[in-house]
Amino acid sequence: MTEIKKRLSQLRSCFAALCMLLFVTVQVAPATEMDMTGRWQVQFTFAGRSDMHLIFDAHTKGSATFLLLDSAPDSKPETSPRAATWLQTTNDRVGFSGEVELPIGTCCREVGTLVFKGKFDSNNSVSGKVIFIGSATDEENPIGFRSMIGTFAATRR
Repeated sequence: MTEIKKRLSQLRSCFAALCMLLFVTVQVAPATEMDMTGRWQVQFTFAGRSDMHLIFDAHTKGSATFLLLDSAPDSKPETSPRAATWLQTTNDRVGFSGEVELPIGTCCREVGTLVFKGKFDSNNSVSGKVIFIGSATDEENPIGFRSMIGTFAATRR
């Protein structure tokens, strides 16, 4: 009986040591946190339209800039970045938006808000939905403004 008690005591000690090791490992190993700050190459597409591109620079505390690469006249890059904002929420979800001027067809341009809502695929990749809400009223549109919905993919540069 003494031998059994001795073995049980040894097993308890080993079990306690194993539990401590697991506890320390869990405490020391931080969870991988996705981080939006940095420079991103964004490709977005609206239904029935060709791909568009921009550079999104996410700074700290939600400030950012957009530099549209192919939306200026003659599909040239804009000359200066535009102010934008971003927000990182739970479950690796992010959103970023800003005021832009996009070509509408071959003759016209429209000012509006470009809104991206997506999720991290990895720390260097985000994808999701994009919506452009124009500033011109549109009586036939249920929200009252011209709008376009599409998809986007962004990769860290």
